[in-house]
Amino acid sequence: MKEEFINKVALITGASRGLGKSLSLELAKKGIETILVARTVGALEELYDEIKKLGVDCTIVPLDLNDSDAIDNLGFEINKKWGKLDFLLSNAAITNELTPISHVKPDIWEKIIKKNLTTNYRLIRSFEQLLKLSKNGKALFILDKETKTNKPFHIPYSVSKEGLNKLITIWAQEVSLHEIGVYACYPPRMNTSLRKKIIPGVKSSKLENPQVIAKNIIKGF
Repeated sequence: MKEEFINKVALITGASRGLGKSLSLELAKKGIETILVARTVGALEELYDEIKKLGVDCTIVPLDLNDSDAIDNLGFEINKKWGKLDFLLSNAAITNELTPISHVKPDIWEKIIKKNLTTNYRLIRSFEQLLKLSKNGKALFILDKETKTNKPFHIPYSVSKEGLNKLITIWAQEVSLHEIGVYACYPPRMNTSLRKKIIPGVKSSKLENPQVIAKNIIKGF
């Protein structure tokens, strides 16, 4: 274990599957203690067992990110237990079925905007001070280069991701004097349930392995 990773703690959202799971494992392989956030308890418990076999501590947090009060409480609990947060990896996201914007139901629009955009504001609000308390705290947000091409039928998802890009770009300027590194990541098309929903019918063989992508992300993070 490199000295730079000793006593470091990272929080990962959407940690139970796909890229989030792979990112969590890569962090654990470096000896970084992880806080695993997702809704699916069973999948979190399986990941917990995998990480513990690596001899690294981790904590599972079954949490619905739509619950803003729970995010605030999580920040309080992290402060109480660790007194800082070294890494925030915001990975959780959802999308809609392919449909014109005029056919999107209001509750679907609100759900996607809240999960992909508003939740990240709440994460920043709850964890900024904890990142400041770390030496060189870092925050990584998973974006999507496909939303830059203005593809039809995924407007809620595209708006939320482009809004997130603007949010973290400006936030990075706000915290630039506090030694918090704010990063945007645009991974290639991966073999995940989210990507298959965005591109229905795509063959798995045409998509990248999330484990390989996660390794490259953490290597350069």
